[in-house]
Amino acid sequence: MSESLPLITVVIPARPGQADIKAVTASQQLHYPVDLLEIIVVRGTQPSIQRNAAIREARGDLIYFLDDDSVPQPDNLRRAVPHFHRSEVQMVGGPALCPPESSALERLFAMVIGSWLAFGPSRARYRPVGRLRETGEKELILCNLLARSSTLAASGGFDESLYLNEENALMDDIQSRGGRLLYDPEFVVYRRPRQSLRAFLKMLVTYGRGRAEQFRLHPTAGSALNFAPPLFLLYVLLTPLLPLLPAWCLWPWLVYGLALVGQAIVLKGGSPLRKLFAIPLIVLCHLFYGFGFWRGLFTSLKQLDRALASGVFLERIKGA
Repeated sequence: MSESLPLITVVIPARPGQADIKAVTASQQLHYPVDLLEIIVVRGTQPSIQRNAAIREARGDLIYFLDDDSVPQPDNLRRAVPHFHRSEVQMVGGPALCPPESSALERLFAMVIGSWLAFGPSRARYRPVGRLRETGEKELILCNLLARSSTLAASGGFDESLYLNEENALMDDIQSRGGRLLYDPEFVVYRRPRQSLRAFLKMLVTYGRGRAEQFRLHPTAGSALNFAPPLFLLYVLLTPLLPLLPAWCLWPWLVYGLALVGQAIVLKGGSPLRKLFAIPLIVLCHLFYGFGFWRGLFTSLKQLDRALASGVFLERIKGA
């Protein structure tokens, strides 16, 4: 890629008939030359199939993936493009932050998923963590990801049998072939968390299932940490048997309780009451993610329905 500004394609999956697409309006406000920016809305019901269809039609040297409700900061592309002057850099991503106008419940969810105890290294997907650095798939998120189109084409795009975690498998593959991924904490989109407890818990189950299915199809050592929540869930289910076992079997509960209190104390951006409410939510993160992981580990993998590909439609949107 030359030192001049590259052509960039913004790819936004959307549902058939969806009218309100925040990411389109926000993309039209990006501080980037209109003649070097194309916006593709790809409609369908399977996001990895939709994104692959857009990749095949994209004209850009770089492809910027957004979710339909992602609101990127206007200077995102100007900020990220220089990172690609290093030929080994294949992807650049950053966090998806909770908008200031979100409800108190949404801000609570954002606080929890941005904590180390709840989401481990993946907290960097939901809050700015550290400085610009090389990273792995656990810190990057597909609703805010810029990638070389040549790399995507060479890799064959996203695994269409996966949803979620199709981007995680792709990033693992890119790194295995020597590519570099960058995390930029100032490369930001705003995106609202789930708006109800039920939706939040469903999200956790889905995340766990997606990680387990990714591990089954594309096993790597990087997924080892994701076995902690399902093992914790198993420990919880065996708790009624603990009085019959040696006393040391109860120690994990003490350690876990201290970790919860410690995490609540160091949480940023919340009142003492909100931090108190965060404690049971962190526990629910572990339990419901663990349940989703067990489900994805042992249930039948979904067969790829090629008929879904015929229902994908692309729209090229003009810039502002």
